[in-house]
Amino acid sequence: MTVISDRVSTAPGVSEAGLRLTPLGPRFGAEVHDIDLGRLDDGQVAAVRAALVEHKVLFVRGQDIDDAAQIAFGRRLGEVTAGHPVHDSGDVPEEVFALDSQDNGFADVWHTDVTFVARPPAISVLRAVVLPPTGGDTSWADSEAAYESLTPGLRALIDPLTAVHDGNREFGYYLAQRRQGRGNVWEGEVFTDLSPVEHPVVRVHPESGRRGLFVNPGFTSHLTGVSEYESRGILDILYAHLTKPEHTIRHRWQPGDVALWDNRATSHYANRDYGDRHRVMHRITLRGDVPVGPVGG
Repeated sequence: MTVISDRVSTAPGVSEAGLRLTPLGPRFGAEVHDIDLGRLDDGQVAAVRAALVEHKVLFVRGQDIDDAAQIAFGRRLGEVTAGHPVHDSGDVPEEVFALDSQDNGFADVWHTDVTFVARPPAISVLRAVVLPPTGGDTSWADSEAAYESLTPGLRALIDPLTAVHDGNREFGYYLAQRRQGRGNVWEGEVFTDLSPVEHPVVRVHPESGRRGLFVNPGFTSHLTGVSEYESRGILDILYAHLTKPEHTIRHRWQPGDVALWDNRATSHYANRDYGDRHRVMHRITLRGDVPVGPVGG
């Protein structure tokens, strides 16, 4: 495992491994300038991947790409998965998950993508397709900064804990009724069962070695090995801490925007504040690994 050293503050607009970046905070988020995601050379692709691990969320503006180009870019970063384990891709490629507000495509709860499977995605790439005239911003939370700013005693308490992640609340009815129990091919098999899975509460990033919170209100149902009341109390503390303003950034979408985030080190939330106006976002995800905690990993 390669462990990245502690971050050094980066001035706006400086070149970092061949990319011109503007950091959005001292430790989290950056805008990448002067690149075309459809025309990157191998060195630029490697630099984007490294910058993503370092900054956790990257924004690239002014991109003129379609689904095919988005998928092609993803394949250069890693192994592209099906768009979603459960959702029908409809009239978009099977690698794309279309979040359409006119078809209940909302994400207005803090979550980390697809943590209800054994190997949640490593990276997500989201492209703005249709934007409302106002509203529809997306916020991200830095799970590593949140963990690091907990008190030592609380970190020691949660380091050995595991949590159950369950997709049934969100997708159980959809899988059973709209897909008749047959989802998409995920990890080489047709996805037919939303059995809950367990992941460590604290995840060690496989590339950086940093620790971060790996629980989210969208899919984490409870902690294992503690009482219901302890589970609820501990999770409420972690969720409140994760989403403190100093741990978050917020992006106001413009046409041509693409966002990339490290799903192993972040959670996110899409504002549902645009009424009946139309919002469509296309997301792809890259295959991840089995989350490993600091204890017994």
